[in-house]
Amino acid sequence: MAQVATQQFLEIDQIKEGVLVMKNNSLRGVISASSLNFALKSEDEQNAIIYQFQSFLNSLDFSIEVVVQSRRLNITGYLEKLKDLEAKQTVELLKIQTGEYRKFIEELIAGGSIMAKNFFVVVPFTAIELPGAATISGLFKKNKKTSAALDEEQFQRAKSQLWQRLEFIAMGLRRCGLQCSPLGTEELINFFWAAYHPAEAEIGYYPEIPPELIK
Repeated sequence: MAQVATQQFLEIDQIKEGVLVMKNNSLRGVISASSLNFALKSEDEQNAIIYQFQSFLNSLDFSIEVVVQSRRLNITGYLEKLKDLEAKQTVELLKIQTGEYRKFIEELIAGGSIMAKNFFVVVPFTAIELPGAATISGLFKKNKKTSAALDEEQFQRAKSQLWQRLEFIAMGLRRCGLQCSPLGTEELINFFWAAYHPAEAEIGYYPEIPPELIK
C-alpha cells in the first residue's frame, strides 16, 4: 500500500514569504506570543490586563485562531553537562553544590515530564475578489485544492492586507504586556514539523531546509 504524505492531510498548499497559502487560496499569518504570569500581578495590574485584552478582542472585525503547542523538553544533554561540570570542579564547596543541583533536577523530572508551551495567533485574510475565497478554518484539516493558484499580483496584494492585520494584532497583544513577532518561512516550516514529528523535535532534530525555500 502506497504511503500517503502528511502534506495531503493539511489544508496548506504552500509556505511562501512567511505566509501560509491555503488550498482555497486564502492566506494565513502566524504570530508567536510570549506567556504572562498573571497570578503574580497585583489586582490592579490584573484588572488592567483584562481591560486591555477585552478592548483588543472588541476591536477585531475578523476571526483569529489561538494555538497552544506543548512540547516535552529533553534535558538529558543538560544533565550530562552538569555531571562534567561537577567532575571538573576544584573547589569542594562548588562541587557539592553542583552535585546537589544536578540531583534536584533529576528528582524534579522523575516526577513527570517537563513541558514547554508556546503560544501562537493565526491571522487570516481572504480577499473577496480572489478565486476560492472562504472564511477562516483550522490548519490541521484535510482539504482538496479547490481553485487555481493565485498569481503573483494577487498574492502580493493579499499579503499586504494580511500584514496590516498582523501588525494590528501584534500592537494589541503588546498593549496587554505580551511580546510577539510574526513567524518567517523557516519558523513556519519548523512549527509544522514539530507538530507532526514531536519525537524528533523533542531531541532538537529539525530537517535541513533548502535556502531557496527560505524567503
